[in-house]
Parts: sequence; C-alpha cells; structure tokens
Amino acid sequence: MQGGGFDLLAGLPATPEGGVYLDNNATTSVAPEVIEAMLPYLTEHYGNPSSMHRFGAAAGDGLAMARDQVAALLGAAAPGEVIFTAGGSESDNLAIVGTLRAYPDRKHIVTTAVEHPAVIGLCRDLEARHGYEVDYIAVDGEGHLDLDQLREAIRDDTAIVSIMMANNETGVLFDSEAICQIVKERGTVFHVDAVQGAGKLPLDMNRSCIDMVSISGHKLHAPKGVGALYVRKGTKLRPLIVGGHQERGRRAGTENVASCVALGAACQLAAQHLDDENTRVRALRDRLEEKILASVPDSVRNGDRQQRLPNTTNISFQYIEGEGILLLLDRAGIAASSGSACTSGSLEPSHVLKAMGIPFTSAHGSIRFSLSHYNNEAEIDYVAAVLPRIVARLREITPFSEKRATF
Repeated sequence: MQGGGFDLLAGLPATPEGGVYLDNNATTSVAPEVIEAMLPYLTEHYGNPSSMHRFGAAAGDGLAMARDQVAALLGAAAPGEVIFTAGGSESDNLAIVGTLRAYPDRKHIVTTAVEHPAVIGLCRDLEARHGYEVDYIAVDGEGHLDLDQLREAIRDDTAIVSIMMANNETGVLFDSEAICQIVKERGTVFHVDAVQGAGKLPLDMNRSCIDMVSISGHKLHAPKGVGALYVRKGTKLRPLIVGGHQERGRRAGTENVASCVALGAACQLAAQHLDDENTRVRALRDRLEEKILASVPDSVRNGDRQQRLPNTTNISFQYIEGEGILLLLDRAGIAASSGSACTSGSLEPSHVLKAMGIPFTSAHGSIRFSLSHYNNEAEIDYVAAVLPRIVARLREITPFSEKRATF
C-alpha cells in the first residue's frame, strides 16, 4: 500500500485476513448464531404474528421468544415491558415524544450536552419548532455529568429527563441509578439511552427505578433496523405510530418478526459474553491504548480512564485531522471512527469533545476505537504497529508552522 513514496506496511506483519474492525460502536457484524436463529422466520414461519392460523401462531411464538430474551438481558420484570422498534433512534424518539404526548401540560425537558444525535437532535427540534424548553447538562473534562446542575435543572413542569448510560464516542459511563434517584425525588419520568451499554454492562430493570431504556440491535450483533424500548409497567406513554393493536397499542404496524427474533438471539448471546466483554475485551482495549499513548507523541486519551465501556477508547492526535488518519488506517485494512457515525461526514469536531472542553487542536484529530469479542491480540498489535507510522507521516506532510496557522 504505497502512495507518495510512503509504504505503510513495509516491515510489518501481514494484514490480518479480512482486515481489523474496530468500529463496533458504529455497528457490529451479525453473529452467525443470530443469522441461524432468524432464517426460519424468513422462509418457513412467514405468517403474520397477529393471525389466528398456524402460520401466524409460529411467527407469534418466535416473537414471544424474542421478547422473553430481550427482557432477560434487561432484567425486566415482565416481557410485556418490551416494545419492539426499528432501532435506537426510534426508541429514543418514542420515549421522549411519547412522554410529552402523555403530559401535554409539561413543556420542559432535561438532557445532556453529550447525547447521541437521536436525542440531542430531537430536543433541538422540539425547541425550535414546538415551543419546548430544554436544559442541556454540562460535563467536565473527563466527561462526567454535573449532578448539581442536573438537580437545579429539573422543574415542576419537566416532562422527562433523558440521559444516556454510556457515551458512544468516549465510552464514559453515567451513573444511571444515582441520576434516577435525583429524578425520582422530583417525580419526573427518567429515560436512559442504553444503546451502547446494553450487552456490555449488566442491566437489572427489576431492581432499578429507571422508567424507560432504549437499545439497538445492530450494536450487539443483530441486523440493522431493529431495536426495543423497555417501558416500566405503569409508565404513561403515547404512541408515535398509530393505526393498529400491535405491541399492546404502543407501536402500530406488523412486527418485523425475523429481525425481532434476531434481536432476541443477540441479547441472549450478549448475556453469555458479558464476562468476556469485561475481562478479555477490556484487556485488549487497554493494550491498544497503552501501546498507542506510549509510541505516539502528543497523543492523549479523552474521557475517564476507569468509568467507561470496556470496549472503547477515544484518542486525540494533535495537529492532524482525524479524517486523514482514518483514510490511511483504511488503506492498512483497519476500520475505526472519528466520533459518532451519525456525524462522521462533518469536518466539525465532535460535539462531545467540545462539551468536554477538549482543545480544537486535539478534538479535530480524535479517533475512536471500539472493540468486540471477535477481536484478538494479533489484531490489536497490528493496529498499534501501523498507527504510529500513519501519525508520523501526516505530521511530516504539514510543517509545524503551517499546522499552527491551520489550527
């Protein structure tokens, strides 16, 4: 892989077969077991799960099984607390807008400055076009939430507090249970976007005070286009999609049975891999991070070192652009990300890193590496060997005086 006289791979071990995929917070591969589970519902069990005949009953049985499996991963008290959706963004929208419709006299929302675009974009739209007021709680330089600001922000007319469990860019964790206690003291609905946390961290909604939780299938080795919203029994919620009785009247439309079955199978697998995620995968993440920070000058980890997802590291490389790093990583067969996949087409620095106060010179050169249980040590060592060459090459291209002028 040569270009301009520069060979990325000269003297390095061969690129691992199939490349190295370290962008699992954007999406994951579909697990073979998940594909196997869903195939019969694309071929044999194709009936409408609402139909009374045996074809419908077979599809309905698959849907019920999937609901049980999702509920088990979440630690829900009952499978009926699970609503199937088309993914994390719909789940977030259903939780927030469905609550606003249930409480039409409450015109205030509390969220954070570092939420996924599915939440923060929705809140900005509700402000701009629908007359709602929104408080965006700040974070510090390590990505931690200001709980005092949260306490002060909740008002008598606050309809919902929506705060993610784990940040998709830095992996930094918020203490959802501590936040829930604050929210419940004010009698407000609490929604958690657990799209990144589900399958990586243990969840037990039966012991929690959280009202609603969003998850997404393609973040835990199920296909894209399916997700779920946990809604605690007794929580008031109005549907976004009306016209049918499906999902107990909370989301009209014939369910995507094969994908729901896939989500259920993926949740079951995720529960089995929780220990691996928090031991072996965490160790691989730390190995990668330590090697990079030790070998690349002017590199720094973004976010708290301890309180974060076991699979995620976000590292900034000063005075170069993240897009340039990603292009050369891709040439070397390595997939990573420069922040959220939903905003990666923008040259603007990540809103998460900006909220953390990360300097522009660092934020503009940030790369997120996110692992899965399919990664191995050889892949990690390959990335750690290639990346210093890439950074050094990009820094050579632009002299330091020009870098200072550019940034």
